[in-house]
Amino acid sequence: MRDYGLYVITFRGAREGRGHLEMAEAALAGGAKAVQLRDKELPGRELLELALRIRSLIDLRRPGTLFLVNDRVDVAAAAGADGVHLGQEDLPCKEARRILGPEAVIGVSASTPEEARRAEKEGADYLGVGPIFPTPSKGDAAPPLGLEGLAEVRRLTRLPLVAIGGITEENVREVMRAGADGIAVISAVYAAPDMEEAARRLTRLVDEERRGRRERAASEGE
Repeated sequence: MRDYGLYVITFRGAREGRGHLEMAEAALAGGAKAVQLRDKELPGRELLELALRIRSLIDLRRPGTLFLVNDRVDVAAAAGADGVHLGQEDLPCKEARRILGPEAVIGVSASTPEEARRAEKEGADYLGVGPIFPTPSKGDAAPPLGLEGLAEVRRLTRLPLVAIGGITEENVREVMRAGADGIAVISAVYAAPDMEEAARRLTRLVDEERRGRRERAASEGE
């Protein structure tokens, strides 16, 4: 099973020196297991150029880190990304698979149990489940699922779950304990005083929770 761990979604905001590349660099230095390039506004040519730069950055700094492009199957293919993350209004998972091939990693957003079931049936590799909590990063987000909603999706599927939406250092542990295999963040890194240190702390929290989960499973099996 792939390790999603800390999954950083890049963001281009108004703060100087904090764009997609800077976030990707901070994520890699802080131990993130996955980086997603997400920009709804950039033209395809510019998005591809950016994707190629992040691809090169990953290969140079931390080979093996998962690189995904949000929505744009064409850009993911052209940039040599590991895969794509799809929303409910994007290209269907099975069509993305046909284009990208069997080895591509395809994630699908799910904000309800029904969407989770459908994504698994259509061949998703993991689910981006959320928003778990209210989030300022996505104005059109669905109503928050909460920890109980995350736990319900966990009971429905064996797919890896990457929780997203309002996740911070303060609530990482409870999100992981509700069934997440990893956490996806934007603001928790972008808005931090030190993006690299924020990524490092989040990585440590996720790793501690997963280690505890393995230890509990081992003790129950004795």
